[in-house]
Amino acid sequence: MHPLHILWAVLTGFVIGLLARAIMPGADPMGFLLTTALGIGGSLVGGFVGGLVSKPKEGAPFHPAGFLMSVVGAVILLFLWRHVL
Repeated sequence: MHPLHILWAVLTGFVIGLLARAIMPGADPMGFLLTTALGIGGSLVGGFVGGLVSKPKEGAPFHPAGFLMSVVGAVILLFLWRHVL
């Protein structure tokens, strides 16, 4: 994987994590790393949920759920973080 792909995943994950934290009311004592991990994990959860709704195209390893499903997945993870852990 090219270093720019890694940088792009980190930046996108951070933005998704910030959006999820803005949508869910309340204080979260998370720094940059946990917010980024929340966004990246949200992308994985969003892709999984998108795959349950509609199957990805044949040969594609992940569902192209996009940015919106990534934010939805991050909100789900943040909800679980607050209420289960």
